[in-house]
Amino acid sequence: MSDALDKAEQAVREASTDTAAVQLAFAAMELAKLATQQQAAAPAPCQHQHGRRPGRSAGEWIGIACAVCVGGVGIAFASVALAILGGTAAIVALVLRSMWRDMQKRS
Repeated sequence: MSDALDKAEQAVREASTDTAAVQLAFAAMELAKLATQQQAAAPAPCQHQHGRRPGRSAGEWIGIACAVCVGGVGIAFASVALAILGGTAAIVALVLRSMWRDMQKRS
């Protein structure tokens, strides 16, 4: 693109008449040349992403799935244990209440 600008600039300079149109064309060529120089001097934008993690690998997903499964089984066993404990406590409470009533009747 720089070659085209240089050719256009040469054509403007070779013009024999110094009219307002030629002066405007020369000014436009200078502005375009400055713009291309500034674009070339501008730093390139960074290619990496800030604050974003790349996607998870298959191994990470398998690890997460295993952790969820183990946690689910653990919660299930804890629920069964609490149910057994509650049932046992209820039976003990009924037996103790029955024993208390028997002792109250004998007195």
